[in-house]
Amino acid sequence: FQVDRTERVKNSLNPRFSKKFLIDYYFELVQKLKFGIYDIDNKTYDLNDDDFLGELECTLGQIVSSRTLTKPLVLKNGKPAGRGSIMITAEEVKDNRVVVLELEARKLDNKDFFGKSDPYLEFHKQTGDGNWVMVHRTEVIKNNLNPVWRPFKIPLNSLCYCDMDKSIKVECYDYDGDGSHDLIGSFQTTMSKLKEASRSSPVEFECINEKKRQKKTNYKNSGIVSVKHCEIIVECTFLDYIMGGCQLNFTVGIDFTGSNGDPRSPDSLHYLSPNGVNEYLTAIWSVGMVIQDYDTDKMFPAFGFGAQIPPSFQVSHEFPINFNPSNPFCNGIQGIVDAYRACLPQVKLYGPTNFSPIINHVARFAAAATQQQTASQYFILLIITDGVITDLDQTRTAIVNASKLPMSIIIVGVGGADFDAMEFLDGDDGVLRSSSGEAAVRDIVQFVPFRKFQNSPKEALAQCVLAEVPQQVVNYFSTYKLQPPKNPAA
Repeated sequence: FQVDRTERVKNSLNPRFSKKFLIDYYFELVQKLKFGIYDIDNKTYDLNDDDFLGELECTLGQIVSSRTLTKPLVLKNGKPAGRGSIMITAEEVKDNRVVVLELEARKLDNKDFFGKSDPYLEFHKQTGDGNWVMVHRTEVIKNNLNPVWRPFKIPLNSLCYCDMDKSIKVECYDYDGDGSHDLIGSFQTTMSKLKEASRSSPVEFECINEKKRQKKTNYKNSGIVSVKHCEIIVECTFLDYIMGGCQLNFTVGIDFTGSNGDPRSPDSLHYLSPNGVNEYLTAIWSVGMVIQDYDTDKMFPAFGFGAQIPPSFQVSHEFPINFNPSNPFCNGIQGIVDAYRACLPQVKLYGPTNFSPIINHVARFAAAATQQQTASQYFILLIITDGVITDLDQTRTAIVNASKLPMSIIIVGVGGADFDAMEFLDGDDGVLRSSSGEAAVRDIVQFVPFRKFQNSPKEALAQCVLAEVPQQVVNYFSTYKLQPPKNPAA
């Protein structure tokens, strides 16, 4: 469908169009775009009576990863449209200012018969119709009338629509396990007032409980809330990193263990159907088609594990599927597919199912990338597997170590096995810990069973497994305060 048209530039062979198009961007989708150029000499809206000068088909991912895309125009038959070319420039429409706040309170009212209040704060902004909407809740500080809350961030737009003089309401509550939280008191302020706070001179507010004030004649307040620090910072978005030159490096790990079944048998998960596909290849295509737009050289390392490999047929848990240890790279996603098809008849499926060697392999490259002082590289490892992990303790430790690196791991489970251990590695139910008890510093594993997507459109798998990647990239680079190699705002 047609999104929009530019203005018409008269009598020009080198037109510069001023009109901008607004397009929603989704990292996890391949968003195909077509730009058509026409010479218009009449007043009709229909383009059939106008001269077609050429077109370009590309993806939104290609445009944002190169920031300015210049390509030759082609005719409908794919042949060059003379010497014409098109230049497309993208920018992100956003306000990415964030407010960093540090607060404490003293002499809060005690609302509990046994022990002391368990206070927390809620921040509310006022909508156009005058209603208050909660935008942030702090953590609960147990049993303390003089709490100090951890520093926290709220997007400036969420807090006050970026209006420094708009009212902000802060309420202080005593937490109760049954949900009947008691209001200790509240106050109103603005961003202009909060910004005056500094560690040497905090901004203080009396916490007022209106019901108490009406009942008691000598009521002063229900405690003091002190703002020790308030700062507005600009946070980079995922597109800031991508447009600023950050490369996503994609590596594939393929399970060649015996539980997959003999690849020559139609019940095997490695069996290539008459049209040349299986669940392994479908997963590689689905995820790879999205990621390839963010990697300039399109050379992707691909490894197998759990097979006996030629010439001596020893078991390997980390072998290049093109059998070239000095150059395990495949040219594009098609190159991975071709190498996989060529590799299958040459290896003997064996075992056990060890994940840690391949995770540690990619982690070594991610660790080397941390030597650069900018957000220049991020690594995504796709592991496709049919079963239960044998080296679970080593894998947990490998993931915990990788969580400190610019790296994400996607695990796609094929076949009908029990994937409980995979769900456990996907830290959504709680923080993953290594066998020695060390906690992962961030959640970097996304697991999905392929069977969930068997009857879905082919894009659905990539949408599910890649949806968390942009946040994981931002989370890593902002934690370590790394800026994009080229400043996108420049």
